[in-house]
Amino acid sequence: MRILEVLRGNLTAVKGARLRFDGWIAGIGTSSGTRVVLGHWTQSPFGPFSDVMLEQADGERLLLAPTRSIGDFIASTYSFEHLQVVPVTASAERTSWAVEAGSLTLHFTVGRRRLLGLLLRAVPGPLAARPAWAGLENLPARLLPGVRTRGSAGDAHREWYGVLDLWPVTAATAAFEGHDLGRLAPVDPPVRFGFGSVPRRPALVRVTTTVERGGRRGLRA
Repeated sequence: MRILEVLRGNLTAVKGARLRFDGWIAGIGTSSGTRVVLGHWTQSPFGPFSDVMLEQADGERLLLAPTRSIGDFIASTYSFEHLQVVPVTASAERTSWAVEAGSLTLHFTVGRRRLLGLLLRAVPGPLAARPAWAGLENLPARLLPGVRTRGSAGDAHREWYGVLDLWPVTAATAAFEGHDLGRLAPVDPPVRFGFGSVPRRPALVRVTTTVERGGRRGLRA
């Protein structure tokens, strides 16, 4: 197991290496002004994991990551004021999701696919996962404020988001550090973790993310 962890660490440090993450991203706004972005990854160079990014009403950005190495990697790709290494779990049962990350609890429900979700689901998975396809998707994605499917990130990384499916989030409850974050609301203003935001309308997206390492910074094992 330790050898596998070292190999993963070396892979993520190689300049020009393309790393693939398969899973889901949920973007949720709340009436308190806090916006929450869940990443739930079933396949990645780190194995399966979940992470949470929060941007509070005052603009402070926080990353909740399950290990230091995962947190360091995400923080080298996106921008945050704070990083907390805490247990992060995400589970789904039918249309209901439950997330716990340190002092954050989040429950949300997704509704039936709309036209865009049906169109995305019709695209063959191997094609949708290709960076070139993500580049094509970037053209219509730019019609949505703040949304991008390709761009440059921290440490001169490049990223591509290949979207495979989409569901609307229809209800959500969340609390952070013992405070209720309020009712479900648009993701407004857009989050500022990287080169693009999640959609303004709260949504759950099935995605393949490709990250090309561009900098020289390695990760701590």
